[in-house]
Amino acid sequence: MSQDPRNFTAASHEALADPNLKVALGRLKTHFQLGRTYAAANFGDFEALREQGRAIRDYSLSRLDILLETFDARVNARGGHVHWARDAKEAREIILAILRETGAKTVTKGKSMVSEEIELNPFLEANGITPVETDLGEYIIQLRHEPPSHIIAPAFHLSKEQVAETFHEAHTTLDPNRPLTERNALVAEARRMLRTSFEAADAGITGANFLTAEEGAAMLVTNEGNGDLTRLLPRTHIVLTGIEKIVPDLNDASVLLRLLTRSATGQAISSYVSVMAGPRGPGETDGPENFHVVLVDNGRTRLIGTEAEDVLRCIRCSACLNHCPIYSAVGGHAYGATYPGPIGAALNPNLLGLAAAHHHPNASTFCGRCAEVCPVKIPLPRIMRHWRAREYASGLAPKAMVAGLSLWAFAAKRPRLYRFGAGFLSRFLKRIAGKRGAVRAMSLMRGWFAVRDFPAPKGKTFHELWRARK
Repeated sequence: MSQDPRNFTAASHEALADPNLKVALGRLKTHFQLGRTYAAANFGDFEALREQGRAIRDYSLSRLDILLETFDARVNARGGHVHWARDAKEAREIILAILRETGAKTVTKGKSMVSEEIELNPFLEANGITPVETDLGEYIIQLRHEPPSHIIAPAFHLSKEQVAETFHEAHTTLDPNRPLTERNALVAEARRMLRTSFEAADAGITGANFLTAEEGAAMLVTNEGNGDLTRLLPRTHIVLTGIEKIVPDLNDASVLLRLLTRSATGQAISSYVSVMAGPRGPGETDGPENFHVVLVDNGRTRLIGTEAEDVLRCIRCSACLNHCPIYSAVGGHAYGATYPGPIGAALNPNLLGLAAAHHHPNASTFCGRCAEVCPVKIPLPRIMRHWRAREYASGLAPKAMVAGLSLWAFAAKRPRLYRFGAGFLSRFLKRIAGKRGAVRAMSLMRGWFAVRDFPAPKGKTFHELWRARK
């Protein structure tokens, strides 16, 4: 599937017309939204925890260089290796060099949004290395040759019937008449197919939810156990993550962990929390012989000191996606980028360039729900407004919108003209609405009327009603 953020408008219209996607996105309310609501209520003072998490992330970002240098030293002291990648190209080349040095031909991968960000899989395949995704959602979309549609649930856009069809097409060595009508049968089949990959893998690549500077450790959160099989069984383990994931120590990571699981899936704790710190030591019976951490910048440091810096607090919980009316209408693929929804709208103009991703900050009702549920209190609407202002200043804003706003601004600066125009429009809309009580079509606002009616005004402006009341 082609990923192009410039096609957001057309892709959104296509998504709105997809009945299967509409059903899938309806589960956001019954799954993630409800789970987060209950988890936050049951915790007690969840707002105090959010404030603590925000403070930890701000502290970490203010001392990013010192914490990363400490992390590097601690990893090396444990026998591991830290690699620094300025951009996606460097990150891919570093990983390829590690794999070639160790003679790896097959690689199992735990879920990693950074690996999607740097387009690692096609690069490895082009260089003769076979990557196998082991997270169930990632495994499904890899078989379908699709990008993830959600940060924590990559195959959220699919029904179990679509997954069954994919398995029938991909798993050709199994009985073609086997029943795959139940979810547990789908999970059992994926487990059976992945077992061979786990046992044969030469190397494993995982992401990291947090990096702790003091311990030189990476923390990984999963619900399937695939992360541990990916990191423990192969001879070489590579942790691939962004530089912003660093925190001072495990105590700080534990606070963020409480926020992450409750905000993401509504769990008090995920099924597996793995702390990874170096290669297998003397006397240890499992673990990799080689341990590498690839720290990726890829534009993150450009955000430091800007109005969009707070987006680096993100712990990738997806709460903003789960509560966003735009994402819940069009899904993740419409964005044409690794990071969809409000977090994508705040992050993508920097990562991908404003010219490519300027549609994303405009894909918002500005209801503020994303900021209300963000576990680390990222002011997402404010950051989106920042990118909108940059869009306007760069001449990228739609010409019709700029003209319309310029006309409105001209009138708004002239009170008499504004009152006259508002009064005329109010009476005009009331007249054309008639007995229906709503305007159902206007040539100048076709996009609005394609999906909703406009409640007719009462025929008087606010100023007129106010004067009458006085």
